[in-house]
Amino acid sequence: MAYWLVKSEPETWSWAQQAKAGKTNWDGVRNHQAAGYLRAMKKGDLAFFYHSGDEKQVVGVVKVSKEHMPDPKDETGKFVMVEMAMEKPAKAPVTLTAIKAEPKLANMVLVKNSRLSVQPVTEAEWKIVCKMAGIAS
Repeated sequence: MAYWLVKSEPETWSWAQQAKAGKTNWDGVRNHQAAGYLRAMKKGDLAFFYHSGDEKQVVGVVKVSKEHMPDPKDETGKFVMVEMAMEKPAKAPVTLTAIKAEPKLANMVLVKNSRLSVQPVTEAEWKIVCKMAGIAS
């Protein structure tokens, strides 16, 4: 299993909307590197759901329920989407500030390239952030 972090502006698609919907297509990604990560996702992989914008915090965990498929909103046919299913909320949201303050997370992609909307997370990073969020990893 691989671990990921996916970002969404809460005004566009929030954790509350994800929880209510149960599943959603993670679409609209137009950065080639981030799209490559969507292509690499496998059914059952877990991802931190991260509110970007003003909040900048991990708010929960979602699971890849369907692997990549064409994004119907992309007229070029180059980009893909995956389906994400609700997994569990963070008991305590983990802010970007808290992540940056943890020395063991200094090499996390979120710290080094915070603008990337879909990014890999190592198993060690996953366990640390889960502990910070009060989520059993």
